[in-house]
Amino acid sequence: MTLHKSRIRNFCIVAHIDHGKSTLADRLLEITGTVAKRDMQDQVLDSMDLERERGITIKSHAIQMTYRAADGLDYTLNLIDTPGHVDFTYEVSRALKACEGAILVVDAAQGIEAQTISNLYLALDSDLEIIPVLNKVDLPGARADVVAMSVESLIGEPAEDVLSISAKTGEGVQELLETIIQRVPPPEGHPDSPLQALIFDSIFNQYRGAIAYVRIFEGTLRRREALRFMAAKCEYLAEEIGVLRLGMQPTEELTAGDVGYVIGSIKDVRDTRVGDTITHANRPAANEIAGFREVKPMVFSGVYPTNTEDFEDLRASLERLQLNDSAIGYEPETSAALGFGFRVGFLGLLHMEIVQERLDREFNLDIITTLPNVKYEVVTNDGDIEIIENPNKVPAAGKLDHIKEPFVKAEIISPSEYIGNIMKLCMDRRGEFVNQTYLGTERATLEYQLPLAEIVFDFYDKLKSFSRGYASFDYDFSGYRRSDLVKLDVLINGDPVDALSAIVHRSKAYEMGRKLTAKLKNLIPRQMFEVAIQAAIGSRVIARTNVKAIRKDVTAKCYGGDITRKRKLLEKQKEGKKRMKHVGNVEVPQEAFLAVLSMEN
Repeated sequence: MTLHKSRIRNFCIVAHIDHGKSTLADRLLEITGTVAKRDMQDQVLDSMDLERERGITIKSHAIQMTYRAADGLDYTLNLIDTPGHVDFTYEVSRALKACEGAILVVDAAQGIEAQTISNLYLALDSDLEIIPVLNKVDLPGARADVVAMSVESLIGEPAEDVLSISAKTGEGVQELLETIIQRVPPPEGHPDSPLQALIFDSIFNQYRGAIAYVRIFEGTLRRREALRFMAAKCEYLAEEIGVLRLGMQPTEELTAGDVGYVIGSIKDVRDTRVGDTITHANRPAANEIAGFREVKPMVFSGVYPTNTEDFEDLRASLERLQLNDSAIGYEPETSAALGFGFRVGFLGLLHMEIVQERLDREFNLDIITTLPNVKYEVVTNDGDIEIIENPNKVPAAGKLDHIKEPFVKAEIISPSEYIGNIMKLCMDRRGEFVNQTYLGTERATLEYQLPLAEIVFDFYDKLKSFSRGYASFDYDFSGYRRSDLVKLDVLINGDPVDALSAIVHRSKAYEMGRKLTAKLKNLIPRQMFEVAIQAAIGSRVIARTNVKAIRKDVTAKCYGGDITRKRKLLEKQKEGKKRMKHVGNVEVPQEAFLAVLSMEN
């Protein structure tokens, strides 16, 4: 092994949301002198305004630091920062693949949480050296000893060896850097082997095209070489390569063990898929790096412009967003109620919120989103299986045999006193209990099989309120199962409103139908005729309410005289209202669609 490679350390930081991962990255950059003190700001690696406001990492980042250790030698430290939210698990797994070590950050006040364990298992699957760290030990509510014992029971690291730091003040961070040098193994691989480079992230630059962030496992990558992207099955020329410091620093070559970037006039970010392997076009590697998979959206929603004239602007905005976020998928769809729009696929509910926010901020678009739903497997009477993302594509009842819905394996960690409330919540959401284990005397882990459709709406909010904010939640997709599902339609004056259709479990259809009709009654403006609002399963109406007609006083002009005069006017009005009801068109206001989104499930 060359001296150069023996002084490289590739590592990442894994943690639950808000346990101080980005703050620790800031301190590492400051102590190693990578960022000058005058340029220092909070969340240096979080470049998006949304990341700063929400205090979360949405896109993974990488940066190279140089550190002079206690032995007097200079070491190259490649920090690959990762997202912490469950929606971005695939990005985390690919970033971990590019490392040899992981710093496991645990909040000394809050203790171990669900995504701490989830990301730890991902790191162990990648066979990384784990360095456990207790952060926020300077807080008055810190329970360093208790949490250290929890870490010991989780990974076997002696409690007295767990490092205690404060990423905010910098206490203990110098010792952490020395521990990284000592414990994280240097990278392996031979510079003369056929090239194998893993893409662990990619971004889009409107002047340079798609830029791939890579970790070289085998071989040497030089500038101006022809490269093959093995999964994307395309070839490009490496116009520029380099290392990632605060900016991009061009170099002539990257060898086995290095982390850097590749620019090759790649016009589509989908050609630089996370997890793909880059090799030489003229001397390709025999195999690609294992673990690549297509990122598949899990949650789908209709996105429509509030002003129909903005349809083309919405299409252009989604195209530009997809350049930076290849996980977004969309296709055009039409709604009788909302006009032209798109059915957009997201990784999860947080991902959906972020995309909506970016459409509003970056492109100044006013949009309406329909009720989020998931993918279903529909089995017809002929035995054909269709995957549907839109409730309106469910076949007619006569052709439908059954519907399968996606289930997830959910892991919830909570203080023991809230376990009863959480179990009731999971049962209400059709959850199947799997296992319960205790992490010490105060915290417990619950495992449930839950339908994905039951958790994408407001499950996380309810979980937080039932546990006073202390419970944490993580899930993995576990497969499709047959369920007693029905399509719930909303009809206004007998006409179905396609944008309000939903696929629900039969046991919840009646309750949801009543809530939908009651909500719409308060939102649809009164007409000159009575408006019937109905919820129906197929041809069977399960809930109904009416919006009363506005009654014009046609008898106001009658002063005295025979009663027959008034009766004649009232009969004439009655006939007119009947005729109006037949030809009258009820407009559903935008507030109705927005209110249904906020309706308690």
